[in-house]
Amino acid sequence: MATNSDLLSRRNQAVARGVASMHPRFAENAENAEVWDVEGKRYIDFAGGIGVLNTGHRHPKVMAAVRAQMERFTHTCFQVMPYEPYIALAERLNSLAPGAQPKKSLFLTSGAEAVENAVKIARAHTGRSALIAFHGGYHGRTMMTLGLTGKVQPYKAAFGPLPGEIFHAPFPIPLHGITAERSLTALHDIFRCDVDPSRVAAIIIEPVQGEGGFYVAPFDFLRELRAICDAHGILLIADEVQAGAGRTGKVFAIEHSGVVPDLITLAKSIAGGFPISAVVGRADVMDSVAPGGLGGTYAGSPLGCAAALAVLDVFEEEGILERSVSLGEHMMKRLTEMAGRTSAIGDVRGLGSMVAMELFRNENGERAPDPELTKNLVGLAAERGLILLSCGMYRNSIRILVPITASDELVDEGLDIIEGCLATLASGPC
Repeated sequence: MATNSDLLSRRNQAVARGVASMHPRFAENAENAEVWDVEGKRYIDFAGGIGVLNTGHRHPKVMAAVRAQMERFTHTCFQVMPYEPYIALAERLNSLAPGAQPKKSLFLTSGAEAVENAVKIARAHTGRSALIAFHGGYHGRTMMTLGLTGKVQPYKAAFGPLPGEIFHAPFPIPLHGITAERSLTALHDIFRCDVDPSRVAAIIIEPVQGEGGFYVAPFDFLRELRAICDAHGILLIADEVQAGAGRTGKVFAIEHSGVVPDLITLAKSIAGGFPISAVVGRADVMDSVAPGGLGGTYAGSPLGCAAALAVLDVFEEEGILERSVSLGEHMMKRLTEMAGRTSAIGDVRGLGSMVAMELFRNENGERAPDPELTKNLVGLAAERGLILLSCGMYRNSIRILVPITASDELVDEGLDIIEGCLATLASGPC
């Protein structure tokens, strides 16, 4: 039987160094919100494959749908010989997307592909080229999406030059002194100093930042962005690759604000672990691209479409959106109580079950981000059987992406591990 150390040695010899892994433990099997490594050790999964498993590992309905599709065919390429599951998924998402205007959808493979194609569509529709994104935003690892991503390390370093005509405004984070007013002022400064709004094709924003720290965009701020876009003929793109697919208690996180974006990008949990991504948007905008301008060999694979249709069924049949809300309330309550017992937790935040805590240390009487404690917490938690993810511009936030289908008992077990690890770390070196 292979061991974690054996596989780590083989990995280091065979896999490119730039593909980092947070945990030197190798998965063998998984079920719902639990994973077992190759040595048989059990872990509670608070990472969910970076937000891919809202309906859990190997949900029975998703697995059955994919098996049934595999018995029919696995690939034809939709651009060569199309198939009904692609159309059915487009119909479902079009009906769920916010706004009364007719919608159309496009399916791809990864979140970065979805963002790339949203940019292509926005440029084709507007005839403009410039784009505005936000500090701390994460939109992917391709060259265009790296340009949009608002964080240098580790994503942009050594990969320049990046695409031009991309401008960044600060994302509103009152915790770090960036108010919505300051962010809007910076946006207008971009219009005054860097690019005329008549040249801007789109503003792209995560309604809740993912890798950037799970900061929730204020709803009034999103409404103001919508008004600015309308005033200047700019499209608004909601990047819901991580925040979408029920994580916040709505199918789309942007729904909480009442804002209707022109385009929405989806991926991750929309297919319960199978690769597929989507751009959903106004039909007149989506149809701006001529036939042949969109697509890809594996784009909208029949297996991914079958999985996504099953996920949407699970949402309805098992009350996943309602469960996301109650799970988030439960985790926020537990973490807030925890924060009352340790000064290390300086903030608890979230929307639905997209929940995070931010860790700080005392530095000369002032509160400062504590990335070292965050890293140590992730490592110690794994030793004790809990998989965690850190994130944020200051690398001091813990984001929780436990499957929404996890039981309260399992979630509490994971939260207990977090509190125990913080207590151990507070007492000195392990």
